[in-house]
Amino acid sequence: MIFSSVVKNSEIPAILAKYGYNYEDILLDDSKWTLLERSAPELCADRVDYTLRDMYTYGYVSLEEVHSFLEDVIAVDGKMVVQSVEMAEWFTETYYKEVIDFFMEPMNIYGNDMLAKTLKVALHKRIIHADDFLLEDEELISKLQQCNDPEVEALLSKVHRNVKVKEDRNDYDLHQKNKVRLIDPPLLREGKIVQSSVVSENIRQMSDIGYEKAVRGMYVKLISE
Repeated sequence: MIFSSVVKNSEIPAILAKYGYNYEDILLDDSKWTLLERSAPELCADRVDYTLRDMYTYGYVSLEEVHSFLEDVIAVDGKMVVQSVEMAEWFTETYYKEVIDFFMEPMNIYGNDMLAKTLKVALHKRIIHADDFLLEDEELISKLQQCNDPEVEALLSKVHRNVKVKEDRNDYDLHQKNKVRLIDPPLLREGKIVQSSVVSENIRQMSDIGYEKAVRGMYVKLISE
């Protein structure tokens, strides 16, 4: 909804129309672009992009590793495929660092939960509106900080650098389950495309562990706020 609104109100439709293209046909139908989006556990440009971008930005992988992986990726019959088991294992490990270790890290779970609660309250009280989600992050946070609403201010005050949380399955303040995200990179093997888990026991084990953690969710205990 937000994506289509942004595109519609931009210069893009007019630019494409000038050259005889309909923006809706090109930009609002992902099924045409088989490398862009595919159902899990396959590779796709979106999945590869956010994984490598986040993991490089936060120092989990090096630029050299990213380049090595991308050089190993090829397109076969509209699919993203890796050519070596080593790169399939590397990306699988990196992907689970992203969606399990990073997305489900206790502090990230806590911060996202508190921010979601703050935004819901602000929306309900009409302090912010749907269009405000098109603002830059800093602009939206600034609007919340300046609203002079005690409930919103109280929620925002609980998100800061000195908050301490930990995982505790027995004594917890928050239990969060994220979307189950699994990966099994297609692998070119002797001229045929197979799922990497067929060849690699490491990938099977990583996916089993990732699935168990995702289904269990994260139990977060607030130590100090």
